[in-house]
Amino acid sequence: MSSVTKGDKKIESVPSIKRKSLRINLNDNIYGTFSEIGAGQETARNFFRAGGASGTIAKAMSAYDKDFSDAIYGIENDKRYVTESRLKKMLVHEIHLIEDRLSRKKHPDRLFFSYANTVATIDFAKKFKGHGWVGIKFQLDPLEDYNEIIMHIRFKENDAKLQQETLGILGVNLIYGGFYLHDSPKDLLKSFYDNLDKDQIEIDMINFSGPRFAYVDNRLMSLQLVKNGMTNAVMFGPDGNNLLPAQQLYKKNILALRGSFRPVTKVNMDIFERATELFYSENKVDEKQTKIIFEITLSNLSSGGEINERDFLDRAELLCSLGQYVMISNFSEYYKLVEYFAEFTKSRMGLAMGVQNLVQIFDEKYYRNLSGGILEAFGKLFFKDLKIYLYPLKDEETGEIINSENLKVHPRMKELYKFFAYNGKVVDIENYDPNILDIFSRKVLKMIHDGDEGWEEMLPEGISEVIKDERLFGYSKRKFQNKLK
Repeated sequence: MSSVTKGDKKIESVPSIKRKSLRINLNDNIYGTFSEIGAGQETARNFFRAGGASGTIAKAMSAYDKDFSDAIYGIENDKRYVTESRLKKMLVHEIHLIEDRLSRKKHPDRLFFSYANTVATIDFAKKFKGHGWVGIKFQLDPLEDYNEIIMHIRFKENDAKLQQETLGILGVNLIYGGFYLHDSPKDLLKSFYDNLDKDQIEIDMINFSGPRFAYVDNRLMSLQLVKNGMTNAVMFGPDGNNLLPAQQLYKKNILALRGSFRPVTKVNMDIFERATELFYSENKVDEKQTKIIFEITLSNLSSGGEINERDFLDRAELLCSLGQYVMISNFSEYYKLVEYFAEFTKSRMGLAMGVQNLVQIFDEKYYRNLSGGILEAFGKLFFKDLKIYLYPLKDEETGEIINSENLKVHPRMKELYKFFAYNGKVVDIENYDPNILDIFSRKVLKMIHDGDEGWEEMLPEGISEVIKDERLFGYSKRKFQNKLK
């Protein structure tokens, strides 16, 4: 890697695709297969062009015909080819072949790998830009088990040839990064965009596994995708595994609950339960075809401009323990979140929120970047089949319960608010628990930090135990004992 001096600082330049390919080719131990379906053999071609590929490429193939592909890798249950399942079968099959056909006695130092992609590029009508799965299974020691990196990509370019070239560059970055940047997963992740721009391709899901990545929390790697601008939203499930948003949201009814969940409280769960009841009671909502999401914005995770990763994992741990699906997004404004959901579904959507959140939605300052201002934002927000399920607020001074009927917005927004509120777009949550309206996450968090008593009763059952056992949110048993003294 070359460097450029600027002033007193030395700036490392990004190695070209040719240099990356050549470094792999000149490593006598790295040896593997390339299986590419849907966009030519663009990755393998970069290695052939660099020179010295005979020491790296055991086989390069494209099983384009469906019958041939099925004969090699088996038939998918859903009959689809551009899937994670297909990619994994390709990787495993090719690794087994190379292990069977090359003797370890003859090649004791060889580091085998299998690179694969299965993609669909842009269609002729240019309505569907295409997507795909890309992955590598590779060794870093002949006696170790294989490591694996799998990602999902969405093409952004409007030309099939450009998409093919972009995929080829990404493939080289992935193989190079796996062998030479595996000790620093964050740098490895960033390197996928070496010699690429973010308006060429989007990476919206990634999973690391294997002995060298045993310490990697894939939820944290998902967060890095959003933080680095590689995608706008990521998801993970109750088991903590990363999920593909498009797969989870496709043609689904979607109910989203935004919050800090720092930590998740009885109020959060009451909003979730009551809003879910109302959502399921809608005629257009099929419970079996519904996805309920706890959403946290990237700005909510930032503290002083920096993201506290430990704090993020603390929140994720609690939500996962409650069996929830979690989304991290870069959508500060609700209308952007709804637009994102609308990419995948035309079914009924719902947003569950408190009074303060709804009041903020009617604040014009959030829409100054739009030429149509707040009217444009509300057109995007409510043009979809959307309802807001509103949780009441208890006035701390008067004790008055505030809901959709008596909340106050800016005088200029009154008529706009009435138009949406009185046309069934805003639904009050009425069967709430009045005894918990004084609970706020920030209050609970302060009590935990200060070692105060009583915060346990403000959280859902079992959550306080998790916080104590895992020492989440800065909980300290010693601090609590000192308070008692």
